[in-house]
Amino acid sequence: MEFLALKDFLDIKVAQYNRPNFIPNDPICIPHQYQQKQDIEIAAFFAAILAWGQRKTIINKCNELLARMDHAPYDFMRHHGDEDLKGLLGFKHRTFNDTDLLYFVAFFKQHYEQSNSLETAFLPRNTLIADYLPALERHEVAMASSACLLDEMEPGSFTAEKALNHFRSYFFSLPDYPRRTIKHISSPLQKSTCKRLNMFLRWMVRKDHCGVDFGIWNTIPASELVCPCDVHVDRVARKLGLIERQQTDWQTAVELTSKLRELDPQDPVKYDFALFGLGIEEKF
Repeated sequence: MEFLALKDFLDIKVAQYNRPNFIPNDPICIPHQYQQKQDIEIAAFFAAILAWGQRKTIINKCNELLARMDHAPYDFMRHHGDEDLKGLLGFKHRTFNDTDLLYFVAFFKQHYEQSNSLETAFLPRNTLIADYLPALERHEVAMASSACLLDEMEPGSFTAEKALNHFRSYFFSLPDYPRRTIKHISSPLQKSTCKRLNMFLRWMVRKDHCGVDFGIWNTIPASELVCPCDVHVDRVARKLGLIERQQTDWQTAVELTSKLRELDPQDPVKYDFALFGLGIEEKF
């Protein structure tokens, strides 16, 4: 398909799927139940991390989880006691269980004691370097990640790769994190597409007037986001000639985003709506 024809086609599909009627049947409906910024962040993070399998099941499990927190996730993270934590026992979705959940809660508690937004967890700072590097084994952590070696967030220095590598090392900076939980937070260093975290970042960062993505974060630029690359997006993108790489990994997501950036340099990941919609709704 010619460049202009492809852009026109995908722009039409973005307009078709980036609208409020997309919300009820997608995991993004979970954070849309909330108004407070921190509630949105926490609900969105769980909705993204638990996004495996059928969307209906994902939505049901997220609602079950948030019900265990009395539908007040931010208040729960800050003020829970031992009895409240007992109410989380027995939660399970696929390979995510209550051991993982309790560590997530511990992470959120310590993070929100230091910051009023989860956005800062993705922004490398010199104050975050020393304590986090020993947290995981050398081959599993961002030991060589430039994200962990940045002194400051310089204008124009942000990349999704740096942010995701940094976030993983920060997330597992608490003592005695469960080894089994490591698999639930991916990073480019593991060659993962980081589909779930890229989807979460899209929800938090993208700003438009369509009412689907939240756009409640103001430091991370939408132009630097990486397109979430799940099986549907991957299949459609290959059919449209947007991916040439044989395997599906982090570099595949970067290649796809580079092509999408040619269509819209400021907002490349808006085309996630088009590619996902074509794949899951239209079986393109």
